[in-house]
Amino acid sequence: MAKQTPRTLSGFMELLPAPQQQMERIMEILRKTYALYGFTPLDTPVIESSEVLLAKGGGETEKQIYRFQKGDADLSLRFDLTVPLAKYVALHYNELTFPFRRFQIGKVYRGERAQRGRFREFYQADIDVIGDGKLSILNEAEIPAIIYKTFSALGLRRFLIRVNNRKILNGFYAYLGLTEKAGDIMRTVDKLEKIGPERVQAILTGDFAVSPENAREILDFISITGGTEAVLSSLEAYRGRNEIFDQGLEELNTVVKHLGGFGVPAENFAVDLTIARGLDYYTGTVYETVLLDHPEIGSVCSGGRYDNLAEYYTDKQLPGVGISIGLTRLFYILGEQGMLNPELPTAPADVLILPMTEDLTAAVTFATELRENGVRAQLHCEEKKFKQKISYADKLGIPYVIFLGEDEINTGVVACKDMATGEQTKLDPKATIYRIKAGLDARGRGFVIRG
Repeated sequence: MAKQTPRTLSGFMELLPAPQQQMERIMEILRKTYALYGFTPLDTPVIESSEVLLAKGGGETEKQIYRFQKGDADLSLRFDLTVPLAKYVALHYNELTFPFRRFQIGKVYRGERAQRGRFREFYQADIDVIGDGKLSILNEAEIPAIIYKTFSALGLRRFLIRVNNRKILNGFYAYLGLTEKAGDIMRTVDKLEKIGPERVQAILTGDFAVSPENAREILDFISITGGTEAVLSSLEAYRGRNEIFDQGLEELNTVVKHLGGFGVPAENFAVDLTIARGLDYYTGTVYETVLLDHPEIGSVCSGGRYDNLAEYYTDKQLPGVGISIGLTRLFYILGEQGMLNPELPTAPADVLILPMTEDLTAAVTFATELRENGVRAQLHCEEKKFKQKISYADKLGIPYVIFLGEDEINTGVVACKDMATGEQTKLDPKATIYRIKAGLDARGRGFVIRG
């Protein structure tokens, strides 16, 4: 039988051990940060019934979904984490306590064309707060704080959380009598940075028959800038023209009001009237987060408020607010930009123990003692030359190597070499463990991302 050439499918990320450790560290930080805000972990099946996943149906989703038959079952791989969440909440409604706060980090699948930074299999990291009938606006105000805390914990500093409210946009276009064209207008306005205001105005007037007067007013409106307080002050001039607009402005004022209390610095937040997000989904506050030094990357965390999460599965009104990080894409881009910190440990163990005697009792005992003290220890008992064993530790980046020979065992000490400095000590086991833990603590203090 001919041997198959091993290969990984296009659009599927497969990491070597060191970068995998970096990815795991990022996910660990996300889990800890989300847990600080009272979110519970959730995992849903990767495979669902196609009729459940495609309840909304139509559009790009059906074109991109991985769908297959198994016996009589019509099955699909999940394409995001929100639809499975909707099914989960509808299914377990009577068993959940609301507001229900969950985070989920999991793989999703989309059969789109693989390209730089775009994958067919990728991790998403989501949080959502789901209410039963109603959901306080305070949850929408807290989301920027969670974004700020998350990216700060990862090591980023120069990022901007851009916020808008869909009701402000919907109310503004309703006031102009352009409700039916609002979707086309917002999609065009979204291209403002790429094509410029003149081209946007030409498309609005030429393709969508917006009057020149309205087109100019639209451009004037979305160009309102000058800091959060200045933007809110300018928006006050539009108050009283449309009820939905006024409601959105009140909600935006509430979100901004609580930012300081939630610990979000002014330099990391901005009201941006060009942010629209999912035109047929989000209904209130919307968020996009960008890296200021890498605007070409686009949004690295986005989301918003929606009024009915599970409308395709239940008649119960389940409003929510959530955000999502495209984790695989973000990791890929950070690596490409050289922003992943290479100085943080990526070794599978903290200590490599090299027994120097035939009797392995002392080595096994010390390995157990290390593990009981939270130190990751690996025994190397293979029949290799001493130089090869040291090379093994060096290649994996294991920071400490323990030597246990007859002299060490007889005198009750442990020989420990710091692989980074070359310093070698002979101390009793407890002192050696203390030294190793102090060194590990110093090595692990850096951020996973060089911001």
